[in-house]
Amino acid sequence: MSPSHARSIPGPPDALDATAAARRARGAPLARWLDGWPLTLALSALVAALAAAIAVSGRGSAGALGLAIRATARTSFALFLLAFTASAAHRLWPGRFTRWQRRNRRHLGVAFAASHLVHAASIIALAALHSAAFHRAAGEMSRLPGLVGYGLLLAMAATSFDRTAAWLGPRAWKVLHTVGSIYLWGAFTNAFLTRALRMPAYGPAAALAIAAMALRILAWRRARSRSSISPR
Repeated sequence: MSPSHARSIPGPPDALDATAAARRARGAPLARWLDGWPLTLALSALVAALAAAIAVSGRGSAGALGLAIRATARTSFALFLLAFTASAAHRLWPGRFTRWQRRNRRHLGVAFAASHLVHAASIIALAALHSAAFHRAAGEMSRLPGLVGYGLLLAMAATSFDRTAAWLGPRAWKVLHTVGSIYLWGAFTNAFLTRALRMPAYGPAAALAIAAMALRILAWRRARSRSSISPR
């Protein structure tokens, strides 16, 4: 497996976490929420608050819940992209932002999982409160790919902590997170491409998903090229 694909979501614990913790301890109170698990908590709370605000402001109507579903799909995609491209972006463009992105890749990954759980809760609420609207929106769509995706996502999130990652072991961890991240990338890409054929507004999201994979491949090829010419 390629070096860039080995860094999937959520990223494994490493020495960068200790550096981030030290920086938070020295930094201003607000800065402490921009790294590590406080970042995960802040992002998760913001997504949950956004979905709740949309649902409450619309009095739980089908339209409001549908809007919450679409909003959380977008927050999930944004967080997924940040985690999915973290190592590749840092390898190609080392800088302050990509160092932050790489340092927090597992925390962004867990925030993505939390956002997607809020997304799932919004879907469940729509199905429970407005079953006719839910079935119209779902149509004949197969539920199995989504269930597989959520299963992988939960397994990846559960093994994003030091003890669970150690329990799973590095080889199994790498397989789970590589397969899971590629599967989730495929799910997002397929969903956006399918919708883009009917609604051009989804075109930019589909392009971003394709560009994210292209970025990882480019970073892998560059790392492979450098290793092939380095002295042994």
